[in-house]
Amino acid sequence: MPKTPASTTSFSPDPSFGPVVNRLTTEFSGVHHGSTVTRCVDAARHGAEDVTGSATPDLVERIARQHLQVLALAFAERR
Repeated sequence: MPKTPASTTSFSPDPSFGPVVNRLTTEFSGVHHGSTVTRCVDAARHGAEDVTGSATPDLVERIARQHLQVLALAFAERR
């Protein structure tokens, strides 16, 4: 499992996105650490809010999943 450096940006967790974190943590278990998934969901939420003014769980999940897939591919190519 790749290690991700500590983030310098602090996001406040939103409990309404807990199910998204749980689904993606299960989906990417053995690929990404749970803290990586949480940071990715937080970043996706904030990015969606910045671009569209809102962030639905469905949109955040799609964005975070794509980011996690790209991270997994990047780590796989480095090996």
